[in-house]
Amino acid sequence: MKYPTTAWLAALGASLAATPALAVNGHYVPGIEGLSAAAAPPEGLYYRGYLMHYDIDSFRDSSGDAAPGRNTGSVNAWAHRVIWMTGQQFLGADYGVEAIVPMLDIELDLDVAGGQRFEDDGLGDVFVGPVILGWHGEQWDATFAAGHWFDTADFEADNPASVGKGYGTTMLTLGGMWHLDAERRWNVSALSRYEIKTEQDVTGITPGDSWLVEWGLGHRLENGLELGLVGYDAWQLEADEGAPTTAKAERHAIGVEAGYLWPTAGVMLKGAAYHEYDAEGGALKRELEGEGDAIRLQLTKFL
Repeated sequence: MKYPTTAWLAALGASLAATPALAVNGHYVPGIEGLSAAAAPPEGLYYRGYLMHYDIDSFRDSSGDAAPGRNTGSVNAWAHRVIWMTGQQFLGADYGVEAIVPMLDIELDLDVAGGQRFEDDGLGDVFVGPVILGWHGEQWDATFAAGHWFDTADFEADNPASVGKGYGTTMLTLGGMWHLDAERRWNVSALSRYEIKTEQDVTGITPGDSWLVEWGLGHRLENGLELGLVGYDAWQLEADEGAPTTAKAERHAIGVEAGYLWPTAGVMLKGAAYHEYDAEGGALKRELEGEGDAIRLQLTKFL
């Protein structure tokens, strides 16, 4: 369904109110993990840094149609994550905890808002995860985790580039990885995130639950380099409570990844590129959802 430009202007003027633009009405950014993400690390303390650059080519409505005019933008995110696998066990699984502090720089140029430019930068909402459970078999790994994104960042309801979201999110994680051969050179993995949100106090809207799956098919070469096909699929499962429409956001992407582990240095470096081939807007973003391409670098250091 096509909307006249005046309708887009009115909708945007009511505030998109959900950033970064990569997320599907929640906090978790799809595509930041990739290959082998469903396997919890061994006992120890780890730092993991994520550098994500996302170019927005267009904004899509709830039917997947592009907004009129030239509507572009970019999101640069640098997230700091600390993981501690304690060496203790619970329910037969290795037990750990984690925390994430993201830093964001967001810029949007929107013809649907009269050619206005919106921007914001700073610390995003902080995540604390008191539960990581990792199970390991001869040719499989499984992970469950639970935590909460706290409403700690500055939120501006009239700025669609606001780094804060204005609400909190409880996130549940479940994933698995299967090694197709005894040498563990081939693997398939899937990591899912289920997000449950609190009310956005400024607008009175409670975003609907959302579900995201990151998947990968990887192959490790003789020299230790791992190459693979990756992607993500994200859906908003429930309509936003208190929103003017019942539109639900979704996002789909496919990409490639390469990674290498230096065991003696305790360092792993991974890089990936994603192309989003489908996106639909939800009610919280006033039926506008960015669609574009993302590049991600990930550094893991054993401390």
